[in-house]
Amino acid sequence: MQIPVTIFSLGDSAATIELGQQIDPVANDRALAIQQWLFKHPFDGMLEAVLAYSSLTIYYDPYIVKRNYQPDTPVCRWVEDRLRKACNAAQAEAPKGALHRIPVYYGGDDLHDMANTKSLGLDEIIAIHSNRRYRVYMIGFLPGFAYLGKVDTRIATPRKLKPVTVAAGSVAIAGEQTGIYPLESPGGWNVVGMTPVTLFNGKAREPVFMKPGDEVEFYAISKEEFQSAQN
Repeated sequence: MQIPVTIFSLGDSAATIELGQQIDPVANDRALAIQQWLFKHPFDGMLEAVLAYSSLTIYYDPYIVKRNYQPDTPVCRWVEDRLRKACNAAQAEAPKGALHRIPVYYGGDDLHDMANTKSLGLDEIIAIHSNRRYRVYMIGFLPGFAYLGKVDTRIATPRKLKPVTVAAGSVAIAGEQTGIYPLESPGGWNVVGMTPVTLFNGKAREPVFMKPGDEVEFYAISKEEFQSAQN
């Protein structure tokens, strides 16, 4: 499948490779493949390549680019051209990521509200949420917060109108997305359960537990199992 590519500058020190504006695994996989190619073949001055659902933003130091390459065109145009070459050189798909099986103690007010709003039983919502493999599309918002999708349309639920304090380990739904809060934070997602799994450890060699391109399966555990895993 050929995906249309748009490349544009963001000021004088960043550029975006746009592959669409939707939650789409094909576009995300393509963006991830380009990101990995750039990590292996960076240009002098490249600082970071940040993945989103269907785009990739590259941050760079224009002074280093100008000094090391002496382009005949403005630096931003040189970078855009370099990114076009990266898109052509990168493989069609990124290597398959890891599979994570995440235990969840389902419960809480949001889960009950969802059941009432959607006229579904609690067990039905739990079964629907846990009976699917989710893709990690990107990491953002908080360190280690993995945006997962898509949830079954039967349990897709809009964000709350006002954010509330959400505990670390909260498994939540917003629209067609699901995710896990790695840290306590204000948030507007609908919490359906808790996991004892640590998603972010700033002292670890690999501080972020999940990576874009990984997959996640949730499975239900009891309150006792949840409490035991926390100790």
